[in-house]
Amino acid sequence: MKKFFAAICAATVLLTGCSQNHAANSSTVTEAKTLDTITISVNGKTLTATLDDNPTAHAFAEMLPLDVDMNELHGNEKYVYLDADLPSKPERVGQIHAGDLMLFGSNCVVIFYADFATSYTYTRLGKIDAADLAATLGDGNVRVTFAR
Repeated sequence: MKKFFAAICAATVLLTGCSQNHAANSSTVTEAKTLDTITISVNGKTLTATLDDNPTAHAFAEMLPLDVDMNELHGNEKYVYLDADLPSKPERVGQIHAGDLMLFGSNCVVIFYADFATSYTYTRLGKIDAADLAATLGDGNVRVTFAR
């Protein structure tokens, strides 16, 4: 009888421990999901971007909200140099796609609005979910707000 009672107690402790652990894991998953998307406001429109799960994107999200003037470059991208460096792990991406949100170097955030091949290296921040990004961003420099 004592062995049976001890087995019941042990099972109860294990199950309770697992339940508490599951709750802690659920909380962590919920917190991680809050970093998954950000909003980008430009020219009166609000876009959504899905961030990559990497240290660079997490550090960028921690800087938000961020209101910046982004400069036009080459008819395919807008860029801004940040006041602080972000952790980076640049890679040769080979192909840029409209909507790519990237970091050039350690402090230059770039929104690409056209597809093209490239030999440059970037650290991925995320992807903007927008149909006609070129029309939304317009010609020339733009004021952009990145927010959580």
